[in-house]
Amino acid sequence: MVDTAMTPAGRPPPRLDATAESTPVSLVLIAIAVVFLALFLFLPLVSVFYEALVTGFGPYFEALAEKDALAAIRLTLLVATISVPANLVFGLAAAWAIAKFEFKGKSLLITLIDLPFSVSPVTSGLIYVLLFGSQGFLGPWLQAQGIHIIFAVPGIVLATIFVTFPFIARELIPIMEEQGTGDEEAAVSLGAGGLTTFLRVTLPNVKWALLYGVLLCNARAMGEFGAVSVVSGKIRGQTNTMPLQVEILYNEYMSVAAFAIASLLALLALVTLGMKTFLEWRYADELSATRR
Repeated sequence: MVDTAMTPAGRPPPRLDATAESTPVSLVLIAIAVVFLALFLFLPLVSVFYEALVTGFGPYFEALAEKDALAAIRLTLLVATISVPANLVFGLAAAWAIAKFEFKGKSLLITLIDLPFSVSPVTSGLIYVLLFGSQGFLGPWLQAQGIHIIFAVPGIVLATIFVTFPFIARELIPIMEEQGTGDEEAAVSLGAGGLTTFLRVTLPNVKWALLYGVLLCNARAMGEFGAVSVVSGKIRGQTNTMPLQVEILYNEYMSVAAFAIASLLALLALVTLGMKTFLEWRYADELSATRR
């Protein structure tokens, strides 16, 4: 029912903005947000770089060039290089199946994709130890075959894939569902095959969301600590990633070296933030164009 009430002057009453706040309230809310960010984000970030460079650039670069530090950096890059493409393939396949098709078990698949968000990373690492460890379900057989997963690179890769695989799928599913199947049906009606339809129609429509998911997945893969710490064994120069190396150095009171490696992770976070902002802008444009 339309409200036809009029003001005495014959004009409709002014609209009330439910989100409008008075100037003092707005200033207080902004001040609280700024103080919170300063205390819990900017101050720790500045502290990382200050502690890393407190003795100068010489010790800083010496810490980064140390043998175990270089091994940790190489291992972190290797794990990310393997886990991100693996999650890219899975995320695309899962999102395409969920958004474009109807099948039994669809809700179960969505629930399984969200599983790493609800399981502690330490618990997920422990699951792999119980499965592939020397006393685990498959451990004795793997040892007989000379295959080492726990306390080796394969275990680190598996744990990293587990904790990061929701990111790409979860970014793609909403936008694919929003786009529907009209473009794909048009391409098929014109004679395009399944692979051609995917590469020429579906993939270009979700490219920014895909890049956004890859970015988040890569950042989590490089910074993962909990699951990796359980399956790695923390063997110096072999199974230590950058976060694990930071913990070991800090526990040994080598604060400059610890903060030097931590500063690389902080730089990664800053680069990720900048790219995330850009991709969010492009992602928003893509989503708004889809809705028009």
